Amino acid sequence: MTQKIMLQGTGSDVGKSVLVAGLCRLAANRGLKVRPFKPQNMSNNAAVSDDGGEIDRAQWLQSLAARVPSSVHMNPVLLKPQSDVGSQIILQGRVAGQAKGREYQALKPKLLGAVMESFELVSAGADLVIVEGAGSPAEINLRAGDIANMGFATRAGVPVVLVGDIDRGGVIASLVGTHVILPEEDRRMVSGYLINKFRGDVTLFDDGIAAVHRFTDWPCFGVVPWLKSAARLPAEDSVVLEKLARGGGKALKVAVPVLSRIANFDDLDPLRAEPEVDLVFVRPGTPLPDDAGLVVIPGSKSTISDLKDFRAEGWDRDLERHVRRGGRVIGICGGYQMLGARVTDPLGIEGSEREIAGLGLLSVETEMAPEKTVRNSRAWSLEHDVALDGYEIHLGKTAGADCDRAPVSINDRRDGAMSADGKVMGTYLHGLFGSDAYRAALLRSFGIEGGGSNYRQSVDAALDDIAGELEAVLDPAWLDRLLGGERKTA
Repeated sequence: MTQKIMLQGTGSDVGKSVLVAGLCRLAANRGLKVRPFKPQNMSNNAAVSDDGGEIDRAQWLQSLAARVPSSVHMNPVLLKPQSDVGSQIILQGRVAGQAKGREYQALKPKLLGAVMESFELVSAGADLVIVEGAGSPAEINLRAGDIANMGFATRAGVPVVLVGDIDRGGVIASLVGTHVILPEEDRRMVSGYLINKFRGDVTLFDDGIAAVHRFTDWPCFGVVPWLKSAARLPAEDSVVLEKLARGGGKALKVAVPVLSRIANFDDLDPLRAEPEVDLVFVRPGTPLPDDAGLVVIPGSKSTISDLKDFRAEGWDRDLERHVRRGGRVIGICGGYQMLGARVTDPLGIEGSEREIAGLGLLSVETEMAPEKTVRNSRAWSLEHDVALDGYEIHLGKTAGADCDRAPVSINDRRDGAMSADGKVMGTYLHGLFGSDAYRAALLRSFGIEGGGSNYRQSVDAALDDIAGELEAVLDPAWLDRLLGGERKTA
């Protein structure tokens, strides 16, 4: 029989995604057929799964940790927040409509059938399925029709392990409070808890564990230290952007404006890993830094809305000065669309605004269209003559004179545009910086020797490190029950 466990948090950003990834790698290292699953996620950081649909980047990473192909069924419901039209609903990898908050609450019970179907497909043939919840089960105002936490757990009969984040403080109250507030049916699903992000001597929390047990009777399955290796993993949650808004005086400063509906910002993670690159995410209310050598405008789920916000921040004037000083600009997907002369949306796909002037740094125009491009792509950098490996997720078609200087070829199709002086370029290809050869060539163009490291290998090594740390600190009896005791041969 397939063993199943679900990690739910006492709140958001408690580290569930990393723990699931670490446990997936630990199980895979023991020779188990393990699969990740998340019933519902809300994020604009999407990946193209190996079976050709959209899933959240976290489940893509967890499938990498499990050493299995990624599937749309690992994340059957993905909500991608837009502007005034609410969130786009991705159901089993495909666009299934849009809904605002209250509308979506009414829709959730209708999605449960698809969630359960996907869970059965993921579970088939697996030794272990590790499920990740969303938010907190203590949000009892959202319990009716829930498909993300206890609504799923009770329906699927999956035992729950709560995860509390001690780094943010109040972890005892958050665990005990969750116990108090949960209805009895949900409380019975909880088999125990984990403490995450502990710094220092874990024995200092012995009294805390005793206190939680006194109030709840729940066992503690382990106190997980601050996992430094997690910093080498792709960024999954926009909370990380708050921590990357300061410079460090390295050879090349790369500035990334944080758009309201920023999407796929993990495109920048390979640059962040470069020792000579100072990657700075520029928050609203802060100008683009004068000393940046490169500005990257990332993807956006709402190009027109984010372009309006870009101007409202004065970033358009900052960008003009940057280019006049000889600075470079790269736009990815929605960022590419913004760099053109105009963006039109005749069908109102993104909202009520039908047309907006672009930043005018590329001689191209974009028209939004309902057909969505979703595919993994083998590509080639025409600018640096190196191989690329990425993916496309976008709406709209872009054309214009600067497309004659396309910087990328995707499946023998020219993509993107470049200014006559070569300082400004845009492309629909996500994952551009993930190519070690491209990254090295880009850094060389700034006079920096670097980019030789294998980024994917670094991510894989980080997953192994996290798995090793978890094996050292988690309760051995619980871990052996979860992973089936004796190590299997792969």
